Amino acid sequence: MRHISPLELAEWLNDPQQPSPLLLDVREPWEFELCHIEGSQAMPMNSVPARSQELDREREIVVICHHGGRSAQVAMFLERQGFGKVINLAGGVSEWAGRVDPKMPQY
Repeated sequence: MRHISPLELAEWLNDPQQPSPLLLDVREPWEFELCHIEGSQAMPMNSVPARSQELDREREIVVICHHGGRSAQVAMFLERQGFGKVINLAGGVSEWAGRVDPKMPQY
């Protein structure tokens, strides 16, 4: 499984030459409502097995959670399902808030 740091992801998202990845936020709805990276798609971890067919297998997918644990589990699941372009956001939204967006609410 590949990992990406929040700073690397921010650079990627700000590069108009790069196709944007799907930002898949697997936290619970209340967590997503509290804070999320702009453009993220919410899909709580427990719904991913039933909803994975909604995801584009050809697109790069960056999986996001609070600290990186749940997203790593979902990324491994997606890889086992044949998704080849899955990346885990190391440190999750917590690290994103600390390094990229200090105005983002933290919990």
